Amino acid sequence: MLSSVSETTARARFLSLVETALQQGTLVKLTLGKPAPDASDPSLRNVFARPVLLRDGPHVSFVWRHTARDLTRNHRPEAALEVVHALLGRDFLDAHLFTHAQTAQLELAPEGSGRLRIKAVSDSPMRPPAAHDRSKARLIPPDAPWLRELGVTREDGRPREGMAPKLRQIERFAETLHHLVAEAGLIEGSSDPSTTEPFHVVDMGCGKGYLTFAASTFLGQRAIVTGVEARPDLAANATELAGRSGLRTLRFVAGQITDTPLNPPPAVLIALHACNTATDDALARGIAAEARLIIVSPCCHRELRPQLVPPAVLAPALHHGIFREREAEFVTDALRALMLEWAGYRTKVFEFVSTEHTPKNVMIAAVRAHPAGDPHRLQAVRNLAAFYGIREQALARHLGITLIPSPAS
Repeated sequence: MLSSVSETTARARFLSLVETALQQGTLVKLTLGKPAPDASDPSLRNVFARPVLLRDGPHVSFVWRHTARDLTRNHRPEAALEVVHALLGRDFLDAHLFTHAQTAQLELAPEGSGRLRIKAVSDSPMRPPAAHDRSKARLIPPDAPWLRELGVTREDGRPREGMAPKLRQIERFAETLHHLVAEAGLIEGSSDPSTTEPFHVVDMGCGKGYLTFAASTFLGQRAIVTGVEARPDLAANATELAGRSGLRTLRFVAGQITDTPLNPPPAVLIALHACNTATDDALARGIAAEARLIIVSPCCHRELRPQLVPPAVLAPALHHGIFREREAEFVTDALRALMLEWAGYRTKVFEFVSTEHTPKNVMIAAVRAHPAGDPHRLQAVRNLAAFYGIREQALARHLGITLIPSPAS
């Protein structure tokens, strides 16, 4: 069905479809795009919404995709409709609704006209699951064998006691990876993996491999995934589990982040919760390999804290240890993000998962986007380092950057 009517009428019909989907529990996905010329936040590019089941009942999870960050907020269905109502027509001119029965596309024009397309789901290239089981729409099936064997879920797919935060972290990682590999242009085009060569993914310091298994499960035949772990017993156990789980494009090797051979060079390099300067080692390997996408979630920011010289205006506040620790975390990750920009990457820093699930919740994602070596970006790195008196930093050493050059240079 196709109708071209006034903006008010088209928008009202679309919102009615959204309300029905929320009330009946048939929502699969909702996307808002094409920012309006007078949008309230110019950095907001699009919004994605999908149903989630939390401890206190059904919610809708919204991912707000900004130019340099992503924000996730969960709302109850009735509040979710209010969010969509506020954004549609004010901040966004296009919207796509996917339900179990149909898809709807709303197009609004600045001059005040609107067009609404509605199709039965059988006509849609993205056919949602027919049943109302939201778990089927998940990127990681909760009954995956490796989740059970790693002690995350039971036979029925429910998390084991105390493992709900870990399961949510795994699910959130898969969602984040989904968006990022698409942004890097690695899974665009044909959905048939047999038509393209698989790209390579390396997960540095993978531990037991929770997120390495998640990456392989989500990407399937589109990617060859390698987990690198310093402890040989963990790498061996993970290799056996990958075989039992039927993940033929997943392997694990024992090795260090700094010197494990990367052959062929990875298109995606991941390092989550690598301690202290191990994150810098991983970033340097990714940059040297010219990876299309680098994803890190830093941990244990110890290197810069002894060097930190508080600027005069901040000195009284940074006398408190907890503020000094948080400032060291900020300076470390801000320098990393700026150096990635200098190295040719478009970088975003965002909350990986809510702090209720894990305190290690900052993620840095970098997509290769422009030539490296911009002197203005280098000066931004040096200005921040000079402001805090930082003379040495691991990633800077890897990249050959002198943070505070001598006057002669």
